[in-house]
Amino acid sequence: MKDYIVYTDSACDIDPKILAEWGVSYSSLTFRFDDSEKEYSNEDMAAPEFYEKMKKGGIAKTAAINVESFVAAFEPYLAAGSDILYLGFSSGLSTTFNSARLAALQLAEKYTDNRVVVVDTLSASAGFGLLLYLVLEKKKAGADIDEAAAYANDLKFRLCHWFTVDDLVYLKRGGRISPTLAFVGNALGIKPVLHMDNEGHLVNVSKVRGRKSSIAAMADKYGELAIDPAGGTVFISHGDCQKDVDELSELLSTRYGAKVQLVTYVGPVIGAHAGPGVIALFFEGKER
Repeated sequence: MKDYIVYTDSACDIDPKILAEWGVSYSSLTFRFDDSEKEYSNEDMAAPEFYEKMKKGGIAKTAAINVESFVAAFEPYLAAGSDILYLGFSSGLSTTFNSARLAALQLAEKYTDNRVVVVDTLSASAGFGLLLYLVLEKKKAGADIDEAAAYANDLKFRLCHWFTVDDLVYLKRGGRISPTLAFVGNALGIKPVLHMDNEGHLVNVSKVRGRKSSIAAMADKYGELAIDPAGGTVFISHGDCQKDVDELSELLSTRYGAKVQLVTYVGPVIGAHAGPGVIALFFEGKER
C-alpha cells in the first residue's frame, strides 16, 4: 500500500502541538480586527486574547485560504512522492475547501504519479477535529487513502455538532438572526441551541431560557443521538468559558457515563461569528 499524508486546515481548532503529535500538517485561515489591517493566524494571537478583544467591542473578520497557498503547501509532498488526503473546513461556511479542490486539480496536471484526494468534511471547529482524529485512527488501522476518504465521507453525516452562544449580537452581525430578535432575546435571556446540518451550515434548532438550560439541552441531544453514550469519543470546544465546559462535562458523565477526551478553544473562524461564551459539543451519532 502506498503511503500518504493527512493534511488539514486551522478551522479544525486542534492545537498545533496536538496536530504535530498526530503527524498532521495544515494551512491557516486568517483573521483581522476592524481597527487594524494586520492579518493574524491562530498561532499569532492566543484565544483568550482574541475573545478579550471581542468583549471590548472588537469585530473580527476572517479570510479563507486561497488556491495559491494550497498549491505551495501540497507541492513539496507530491514532489517527494507522497499522496495527500486533505480533510477540509465545511464548504457551507467557507470557500477554503473549494480552493483546495482547485489546487488539487491544478497539481494533478504536473504530478501524474501522485494524488491529492480532497474531502469536504461539512464540519467545523472541534467537530472537524474529531472527524480528523477518527480518520487518523482508521489510517493507523491500515486504511489506504481511498478507504480513509470513503470513511470520512460516510462519517461526516453522523458527526454531531451542537452549539450554544452567550450573546446574540454576534449571530445578528452574521445575519443569522434579526436585530429585533437579538435585542429581545438578550433582554429575556434567550439562548439558541444550534447544530451543523448535512450541508455544513449552522442551523438554529431551538431556543431556551438561560445559559444552564442551553447547556442541559446539548446534553439532552447527546443522550438522544450518541451511538455509544458511555464509550464514544467526545470533544468540546469553547469561547473562553471553561466553567461551562466543566458543567457540560459533568452532565455528560453523570447522565451517561461519558468521558470528554479533548477540550479546545473555538478558533477565530467560528468565534468571530459566535462570540465569547460559545460552547460546542461533538460526538458520533445515529445522524447529525
